Amino acid sequence: MDLLRQKKDAAERGFLDDQFLIAMPGMKDERFARSVIYVCAHSDEGAMGLIINQTQQMLFPDLLVQLGIMSEQEVIRLPRQARDFVVRNGGPVDRSRGFVLHSGDYRVESSLPVSPDVCLTATVDILRAISTGRGPRQALMALGYAGWGAGQLEGEIAENGWLTCPADPDLLFDADIERKYERILASIGVDPTRLSAAAGHA
Repeated sequence: MDLLRQKKDAAERGFLDDQFLIAMPGMKDERFARSVIYVCAHSDEGAMGLIINQTQQMLFPDLLVQLGIMSEQEVIRLPRQARDFVVRNGGPVDRSRGFVLHSGDYRVESSLPVSPDVCLTATVDILRAISTGRGPRQALMALGYAGWGAGQLEGEIAENGWLTCPADPDLLFDADIERKYERILASIGVDPTRLSAAAGHA
């Protein structure tokens, strides 16, 4: 998150900010097999993103109770949208920490703009807002994140670990998590059955 804070202070975007990383068949790390990651921050110092197509077993109402935002009796009265809000596995780093990616119509002081249309908020304010139906129009929540050190992500891309493409907010926020990998590949004209696991070098 330090990287994100620096980005906010500098008001600059890295070339992979607001991009999808799509895992290639040759991905060596099983934790990222068939994953799609939304890049929240990228600079010379590293990168940070959230896996958007892996779900957690924990339900959003259970999380609200665990965090003390609501009692078990109160969660019964949650709006349906909040009751059905899926908690995702954002990545292997700091899995106890929650992040909400959301549309830019909702902002608090702690919200960090990733693009003109997408913000990231990592404070409980947004969970309270979602639980009462006052949250952003579009949102996804993840526990944990994916992080890379300086030059690490660029090296993985060069070794054919990831495809990259601009993020489509509709594909980012829609509820069809199970088919997101194939649908994002299809949106850029790639047939997943034709992807090669071998790295190519000119």
